[in-house]
Amino acid sequence: MFLPLLSKRLHLALALLACLGLTGCAHPSDALAYYWQSVRGHLQMMQAAAPLDDWIAQDNTPEALRARLQLAQRARDFAVTELGLPDNESYRRYADLQRPAAVWNVVAAPPFALQLHTWCFPVTGCIGYRGYFTEAAAQAEAARLAAQGLEVEVYGVPAYSTLGYMNWMGGDPLLNTFIGWPEGEFVRLLFHELAHQVVYAPGDTLFNESFATAVDRLASAQWLATQASEPARQAFAASEERRRSFRALTRATRARLSEIYEQKEALAHDHQALAAMKDEAMSTFRKDYAALRSAWHATPAQLAGYDRWVAKANNASFAAQAAYDEWVPAFEALFDQSGRRWQPFYDEVRKLAALPRQERTDRLRALRPGPASAP
Repeated sequence: MFLPLLSKRLHLALALLACLGLTGCAHPSDALAYYWQSVRGHLQMMQAAAPLDDWIAQDNTPEALRARLQLAQRARDFAVTELGLPDNESYRRYADLQRPAAVWNVVAAPPFALQLHTWCFPVTGCIGYRGYFTEAAAQAEAARLAAQGLEVEVYGVPAYSTLGYMNWMGGDPLLNTFIGWPEGEFVRLLFHELAHQVVYAPGDTLFNESFATAVDRLASAQWLATQASEPARQAFAASEERRRSFRALTRATRARLSEIYEQKEALAHDHQALAAMKDEAMSTFRKDYAALRSAWHATPAQLAGYDRWVAKANNASFAAQAAYDEWVPAFEALFDQSGRRWQPFYDEVRKLAALPRQERTDRLRALRPGPASAP
């Protein structure tokens, strides 16, 4: 698609955007097509966005949306004044994309390893996912990877961060894909995405996502304790309990799968035995989930996301999930060591991000509480 009348500045910014984690300059054979779908999708999103005040002032804005946009303004100000998150243009506009996800991510892993397939980009380094603005394009990439023998998953992403690089264009907008979430979940996602603009270590997905997850957990707790109503606190507490128990189940399953895959070399000539152990672990996981689900007091809508994840779960699913919680306890411990003050905490995280990767990993391992912190 030809985009006329783009300024040089816009060309440069879009070239940068095309090399972010969302987008990419990957394989020469499809780089141009991927570049243009990335540019086109992001421009469409930016063009659909308008300032929150404009949406709030319009007579035809539904009252529920108006109230949520006003909540977003308060949460955005709270992020700056109380959490030390960036005071910029991001999340001060809103766009209705007329679709259920902002982008669709593709993740992949080998049949006997919890190691994500990676794509490498000049700005973000090598990351374990590739994003598309249409689900069909994501499914096509997944099919290509599956044909190579990889296990794949495609999942919708409600929001993403351009790491602040697009603030001069108006910043990353709030989207219909998550604006209606319950208050606690909504502010948590907002804080998570803003955290990516504070610290980002190129090529280290586990570090980046665990840091943002630690921020969103700590920050949403602070918001709920000081800003939210009692019903909002109760709803979030119930949701968090489900999340916590599900996280414990998937963590245990990842550990079991890792133990099985460590035997890969010893069973190099007996893939059937390896596959049988893997199948047994996955079967146990689904049975344990069924028991866990029956104990939850939740509506079908609240369970739908869990059900979909479990139904499709594979190595790619488990490996991708690990990125969001692997180092969270270490970052929470570092927050405590920083006197539970945000700016000193961010300063320490920046120091970690500047270290060579192995040294950074060693520091995080030492910070993580419990037996797992041992070398």
